[in-house]
Amino acid sequence: MIIYKNSLGNFIEDVKFNIISDMLIDKLRELHLAGGGDSEVRSRNNSLHFMKDVLDTPEISKECDVAVEYNIPNTSKRVDFMISGQSQNKENHLVIVELKQWAKVEKVDDISEHSVLSDLKSHEPTPHPSYQAYSYKTLISNYCDNINLERKNIKPCAYLHNLNESYRNVLEDPLYEEWVNEAPVFLKNDVLKLRNFLIKYVNSKSSDGQLLYEIEYGKIKPQKYLQDSLDSMLCGNEEFKMIDEQVVAYDLIMKSIKNSMKDDKKHVFIVKGGPGTGKSVLAINLLANCISKLRLNASYITKNNTPRNCYSKLLSNGNAKKEVDLNLAIRAPHALATAAINSIDVGIFDEAHRLQKKPFMYKGEDLLEDAIRACKVSIFFVDEDQRITVKDKYSINLIYEYAKALGAVIDTPKPFELTSQFRCNGSNGYIDLVDIITGKKEYSDIPIDLDDYDFRVFDNPNDLRDELRTLNNVRNKCRMVAGYCYDWNVKYKRGEWDVILPYGFKAKWNLENNASIWAIDKNSFEEIGCIHTCQGMEFDYVGVFIGKDLAYERGRVVTNQIAISKDDKTSGVRSCKDRFLADTIIRNTYKVLLTRGQKGCFIYCENNNLREFIKKIISDLKKNK
Repeated sequence: MIIYKNSLGNFIEDVKFNIISDMLIDKLRELHLAGGGDSEVRSRNNSLHFMKDVLDTPEISKECDVAVEYNIPNTSKRVDFMISGQSQNKENHLVIVELKQWAKVEKVDDISEHSVLSDLKSHEPTPHPSYQAYSYKTLISNYCDNINLERKNIKPCAYLHNLNESYRNVLEDPLYEEWVNEAPVFLKNDVLKLRNFLIKYVNSKSSDGQLLYEIEYGKIKPQKYLQDSLDSMLCGNEEFKMIDEQVVAYDLIMKSIKNSMKDDKKHVFIVKGGPGTGKSVLAINLLANCISKLRLNASYITKNNTPRNCYSKLLSNGNAKKEVDLNLAIRAPHALATAAINSIDVGIFDEAHRLQKKPFMYKGEDLLEDAIRACKVSIFFVDEDQRITVKDKYSINLIYEYAKALGAVIDTPKPFELTSQFRCNGSNGYIDLVDIITGKKEYSDIPIDLDDYDFRVFDNPNDLRDELRTLNNVRNKCRMVAGYCYDWNVKYKRGEWDVILPYGFKAKWNLENNASIWAIDKNSFEEIGCIHTCQGMEFDYVGVFIGKDLAYERGRVVTNQIAISKDDKTSGVRSCKDRFLADTIIRNTYKVLLTRGQKGCFIYCENNNLREFIKKIISDLKKNK
């Protein structure tokens, strides 16, 4: 979707006579899109005047095509400015220009290779403009199937028209070299440099006058670049191998997808499975094969940042450009609000129990309805025991209700259930034990076989950390996690430590600037992860600190919602008036945390009674064995 499209000559006139701003506002309102606020209007108007000055030269034909505010399909991302034309050697080109109003910029640190700090972002990390421009090129070239343009002929750049020369060394720091080489940056005094860059690629009208039309209205399908990339990423990647029921489910789902291609109807498929049953492995394999083999417009969609970012890292295996290729294939659900009906061939909704009706920053009114509308085939992976905030909305029954209301073919009258345990050393007995520890099941003398799963309870939290640290040295696959009980003192500048426990134990919450990949970051062991940075992920060993929100009183495991930290802005548990819901969320949270370990789980409980209760269970298990 392009908000403004015209010839270069008309664009120059519209800017010169100050009418382009009103034209853009009217179009945005007509389409019910954001971007019409006073500050945004002033910012856009200012930038377009600078672009007009750069382009107003006889060396660039006034017949070249210009686009302002291109909304990349199936995303909430907008390209600020594009111009298409032909170079002197008669090759068609599309130039992408990312426009910035920044007057100051600095590095985040010596590690964050994709982001910088600017004066217009409240000193929060924001994408480096070269990376942003390059990522837009990648999204367009990966998914705009009909454009008569090779990837190498899409040229991204960034224009920071308010930024002085003194900041060039920041933006062109060797840390960002890969992105600046792909998308050069032009600053305040680079008008002639930018003009010459544009003249090199678009000095006359394109031989394909339909280029911008094809970008706006063409069929959205994955191009060969993404097909080959995902296929090779998955090959030989042990993290994503399917076995047992996963393969059966895969075949059934692929059958549904192929049926939808024949009957042209919507299809809905629901997969149910507890922690460690391989839901995410199945989801990633479906994504790769829909794109690489069926060449369908497929997206892996999940609310959680952590699995999105970590799977991108794991699949790309450190290749930053491949990671960019995955930006549209693995994504958040926010763009569903404006997605056209059936614009996504296959929507793969992992952690569907975490979807909310109207999450923060969501522009639609009902996310589940939007999801089923936007997707030809919708695949939902659900575990209702992993709903961890009071706003987590959608149950299996609700998914069925919505699917019926929207006329979808329901391929699973009851959900396909994954039951085999691939985490926790394959121990279904350990899952039973977790249900007892969290109070979801009553304890009895029925023997539970942990199948050699390494489960320990510690009296001293320092001993837990020391043991886990030693195990982590093997391959960086051990982490410490905790419930919602501990304040974010470091974040809010109230102190140097967040989690403070007996015996002098002190630790910080997960790395604030790298929280989305905390689970796989090589430097993150000493920080404690919260539920949002570990849900959907797994480790060799996990250490769980159970706070005062879970206790053992009068022969039963109970919860205490007042023990939840006042800094917790996501779960909604502390202020929840529905006592049953608050109780459920606390128990679910600890079930998720306690099931992150492949080989073992170590526990420290603040509540002495709960600690002794768990020790008794372990003692009983040893006697029974």
